[in-house]
Amino acid sequence: MSAPDFSLLAKRRFAPMFVVQFLGAFNDNLLKFAMLFLANFGIFAEQPGRAEMLAAIASGVFIAPYFLFSALAGQLADRLDKARLVRWIKLAEIAIMAIGLAGFWLHSIPALMIALFLMGLHSTLFGPVKFSILPQHLESHEIMGGTGLFEAGTFLAILGGQLLAGVIPARAAGFTAMGIAVLGYLAALAIPPAPPLRGRHPVDWNLWRGTMEVLGTARRVRSVWLSVLGISWFFAAGAVLVSEFAPLVSGTLSARQDVATIFLAIFSVTVALGSVAVNKLLGGKVSARYVPLAALGLGLGLIDLWLSTSNFAVQAQAASFQQFLASPGASRVLADLVLVAFSGGMFIVPLYAILQMHSLPEERSRIIAANNIVNAGVTVTVVLAVTGLLAAGISVPGVIGVLGFASLLVALFSRELARETGRG
Repeated sequence: MSAPDFSLLAKRRFAPMFVVQFLGAFNDNLLKFAMLFLANFGIFAEQPGRAEMLAAIASGVFIAPYFLFSALAGQLADRLDKARLVRWIKLAEIAIMAIGLAGFWLHSIPALMIALFLMGLHSTLFGPVKFSILPQHLESHEIMGGTGLFEAGTFLAILGGQLLAGVIPARAAGFTAMGIAVLGYLAALAIPPAPPLRGRHPVDWNLWRGTMEVLGTARRVRSVWLSVLGISWFFAAGAVLVSEFAPLVSGTLSARQDVATIFLAIFSVTVALGSVAVNKLLGGKVSARYVPLAALGLGLGLIDLWLSTSNFAVQAQAASFQQFLASPGASRVLADLVLVAFSGGMFIVPLYAILQMHSLPEERSRIIAANNIVNAGVTVTVVLAVTGLLAAGISVPGVIGVLGFASLLVALFSRELARETGRG
């Protein structure tokens, strides 16, 4: 990936799709984290065990549609005009956010879970489109800069959604999400046509057969398949870690919601910094040279985060960020968080670059769909394992430690990808 090409933001063939992606990622995180904050600091404030369980289950509910419907999404993205498909998807988002608004208004966790599942389905259908439409609208020399800008915007959108969820009331979050969904649909109206490249091939509605087909397509190129596996682990571990910030803060660290919000901000910004750093180190070259080192940093950071939070001595109940920061051990917790996020940024960006650059253009939608399927499968597996650990009495810090040791194994296996793609 090269540096982001900001001039593309003034071009219709890029800007509307960038806005649609930005607002969609923003809404995903606003809905999910507003629900988690409502549960942890409201509905289940006196039941931290239920709040911890909800955080793990919410990750699974959002990611499950990726596993079930990604193959169908990849086929549709190859068969239909992508701009038209985006408009249909964004129109559906408005209806989904109406359900979310009802959930926030009534403080109904079931309604919010339904909205979260439907947003997962929305993102599943949108995923193959958003990465396969860029090569149709951008010149070959613009692809790398456009992709870098796309990813940078996504990081900022994730951060924005998480931060806003932590500072506005739940009902206000519902109204805001509805408004953002409407803006996303209006932006989608400006996306130029992107007709299918493969012709009107039939869609296989057999979800199992379609899934096996797209997975087989992704496995044809070893570097692509190894990148898919690495991406899947990062998103599984990251989804669990970020979802557990709220119960970690409210329970283990005995601090207020604003501390969890700051944790989310630190994590998102530092992931972006890690992404910029690895691009700079690689000089724009697509290579997995630093992936093993980044995975090692990720694992060590998670392990020390387990140790630092387990040994944290609470100085004040419901501590503000200032009170938390004044506590012994707080600096170590924050340093661990920075190490995890920075390493994560360095880990994920080269893998996404390899996935895009080593895929055949006519197969890119299906390979992206395969990536989403594996991401979902790994994430659901990890979420189920984490739910089991929490149900067995393992603490949130203990779960973080398990993720850390698993990441050390990923670092070991990622050396194969570095050899496969060359060290530069």
